Amino acid sequence: MKLKQLLIFPMLFALLAGGCAVNPVTGEKELTLVSQSQELAIGKEHYSPTRQTQGGDYTLDPRLSDYVQEVGQRIAAVSDRELPYEFVVLNNSEPNAWALPGGKIAVNRGLLLEMDSEAELAAVLGHEIVHAAARHGAKNMERGLMLQGAILAAGLALDGREYAQLALGAASIGAGMISQRYSRDAELESDYYGILYMHRAGYDPSAAVDLQQTFVRLSEGNAENWLAGLFASHPPSPERVAANRATIQRLNLQGGDMGRDRYQRMIADLKRGKPAYDAYDEGVEALAAGNHRKALQLAEQAIRIEPREGLFHDLKGDALNKRGDEQGALAAYDRAVSLNPGFFAHYLKRGMVNKELGRHRQARSDLQQSLQLLPTGQASYQMGELSLASGNRDAALDYFRQAADASGELGQTAARKAAELDLASNPQNYIQAQFQRTGDGRAVLWLTNNAPVAIHDLRVRVGRLSGSRLSDAREYRVSGILGSGRGTSINTHIAGISSADQLNRLGVQVLSARVAR
Repeated sequence: MKLKQLLIFPMLFALLAGGCAVNPVTGEKELTLVSQSQELAIGKEHYSPTRQTQGGDYTLDPRLSDYVQEVGQRIAAVSDRELPYEFVVLNNSEPNAWALPGGKIAVNRGLLLEMDSEAELAAVLGHEIVHAAARHGAKNMERGLMLQGAILAAGLALDGREYAQLALGAASIGAGMISQRYSRDAELESDYYGILYMHRAGYDPSAAVDLQQTFVRLSEGNAENWLAGLFASHPPSPERVAANRATIQRLNLQGGDMGRDRYQRMIADLKRGKPAYDAYDEGVEALAAGNHRKALQLAEQAIRIEPREGLFHDLKGDALNKRGDEQGALAAYDRAVSLNPGFFAHYLKRGMVNKELGRHRQARSDLQQSLQLLPTGQASYQMGELSLASGNRDAALDYFRQAADASGELGQTAARKAAELDLASNPQNYIQAQFQRTGDGRAVLWLTNNAPVAIHDLRVRVGRLSGSRLSDAREYRVSGILGSGRGTSINTHIAGISSADQLNRLGVQVLSARVAR
């Protein structure tokens, strides 16, 4: 059973175990299928890996993270629901912010640069607090959006420029949660109560109007990075601007702290470093387009401006690795790890280079650390190959099975590797057998190869079921190669089958199957 399928069952249980409750924000009665304890558990489980998928925490300026946490807690203190709220700045240039159930909230470095005041930051954080407090994420789950759109789907609509597409298991579910688009009512509700929270905390609520006007203007300009970020899950509209303005006027919420000078002081270093991140983002695009020379130039340009950012050294390593300079890439990844030891990608890439250089002990250490921070198909696959090289077939099989949950060619290759290791010991797991009755009452056995690889030397034993044993049994061998997904039939020795009930009393034992090289 695949990991994603295993993860469905706890969430299905959550959806079946609730009842009626009063929404702590709106005061309305509603059906509650996900309890508060389950909300807290979901948020706690997914918060760290989801941050990894979005670029990791921004660590270059700890004061900035402390500042965002302070503003967030100031708003949370006047909210209508007590939760273990957490606020973090992510090292991501896209203007975005998101909330997981249970009050786990993140804001991107890129969004901080687009705002003008602390009151605007309070508007963003207040909006996200309402999403958590009013159970909007939990409601999405209850409506089945998560089960249908994030877990059961073959792939998630996630940003390809980031690392979400690499994630496996719970990490991919968390990435799916934050990519889900909220309903129109949920957005308006978050705007309304977010303004109230701003006012209660002493901020000028007019900043919420200014912020939405900025968002609308940028969305109308089709700014690509905005459309991929904040607007994907929080679509702006003139309706929201008008509703915010009407709320302020109707409730007479005038005045309050704007905090413009304080905010500008806090993001001053971020603004000074923006040219470096712009060069880095351009370098990532250049590398994706196959221009590793330009990517290396832009990485070195970013490092000259800000040598303390691990992402820039990581990009340098990527470009050098593409150029074939593995030793240079290893040195760059070493520097990235030393500057930001909490980000999975640096370990993953260094581990892969160490593996290519034959430094298997170091590679294993790096890849294991990467998997602890974020389970990915790539790291699992690499660990599978290392385990296989050391003769540990059982560990290799486990890692390849984990990697098989990855999308695309990597997942398919991992599934083939797993089948190759497991097929000889457990051929019955890959061969589907079904009996059919001919017009003259003979039993025909139809065999289908469900393995992701072609097989040969397929042998089966067919007979009548006597308890758990086969009687009147004979052995049959399928000649030639049976491709993946292909079927073949065997005319058995069993005759006199006159009913479906008699057909159901026949049994088959798969004796062997080998991978066709």
